[in-house]
Amino acid sequence: MFGNYLIGLREGLEASLVVCILIAYLVKTGRRDALRPIWIGIGVAVALALAFGAGLTFGSQELTFEAQELLGGSLSIIAVVLVTWMVFWMRRTARHLKTELHGRLDAALQMGTGALVATAFLAVGREGLETALFVWASVRASSDGTYAPLAGVILGLLTAVLLGWLFYRGALKINLAKFFTWTGGMLVVVAAGVLAYGVHDLQEADFLGGLSTKAFDVSATIPPDSWYGTLLKGVFNFQPDPTVLQVTVWAAYLIPTLAVFLAPVGSGPSKRVARQKATETDEKAEATGAEATG
Repeated sequence: MFGNYLIGLREGLEASLVVCILIAYLVKTGRRDALRPIWIGIGVAVALALAFGAGLTFGSQELTFEAQELLGGSLSIIAVVLVTWMVFWMRRTARHLKTELHGRLDAALQMGTGALVATAFLAVGREGLETALFVWASVRASSDGTYAPLAGVILGLLTAVLLGWLFYRGALKINLAKFFTWTGGMLVVVAAGVLAYGVHDLQEADFLGGLSTKAFDVSATIPPDSWYGTLLKGVFNFQPDPTVLQVTVWAAYLIPTLAVFLAPVGSGPSKRVARQKATETDEKAEATGAEATG
């Protein structure tokens, strides 16, 4: 449940921050007349995300078992690709998100109502579709026959809405860059479990081989129905008897992705140092040229 709560919190907070930035900018600039188109765009984006999630949930139930597993595995892999891109993008742009959104909103205000609706829709809609797909894949991977995974997602989204409101009211201030870095790192761990589960789905659909080749089996030590087995599954999508291919894909994704993600941003020579070195080189070249001329 914690893994799904983290997904709802992380993804929901991004959307909440976008909404807060848009609304706060319009209020501070005295353009309350533009709030209605913004809310319309946000409402359409949310409705589209819900419809997309419902389509994935109920549409797949009409398929055969093999088709369900093939669809589930494929979408799980796509979800992992999208969420990986998203966490890297947010880590890079978290500090400049407000400036970027303000620029888009200024341009939309000049173009009219339709542009405002489109701006809000695109800003929130992308987050909504990514969230719907990854939540669907994660809930499917960690489903234990109860509503706990879905409840975790809903609680995460509600927490994100509350935090967004507190940000808007100025009652809560945190370092967003650090917040998105650490939650993004945890989300990469969750994504690795979703990826492994997606590979298992493709193996059950006979799209990939090796279903009977187990890497290990600790079902006797960590029973899936025990409280600690349920906890590991809910947080890490842990499977007590994974295949060799699952473990290989899990490690091949998690280790390099987490290492790159947690590496210091801008590691290596800074632009200032590089510029200084270039200037010193130019000055030496000019001095050498002057001596040669003399």
